[in-house]
Amino acid sequence: MTGEPQPLPPRPLPPRGPHPLAMHVAVDSAVAFLAILVLGLIWSLSIGVIIAIALLTGIGLAPWTHRTEVRQLADRRRTDDDALDPGEDATT
Repeated sequence: MTGEPQPLPPRPLPPRGPHPLAMHVAVDSAVAFLAILVLGLIWSLSIGVIIAIALLTGIGLAPWTHRTEVRQLADRRRTDDDALDPGEDATT
């Protein structure tokens, strides 16, 4: 023992619900747009076609990314609950 105080463990993040599906569509579409922009321009695709492909990709991926977020938030809640001492309640 060195007598130095042990650092406190980080506090768990506050619980929250998943983001709405529309937000997943917007973010997934933006990521898809940026991912295909360079190749689309190299292949001489018009910007409208690139946007359409990005929107279709975002719409297709949004349910999957939403389910993934729901699962991860549930795992986080379960991990946070397991980290609490038996005599401690979740509100402190």
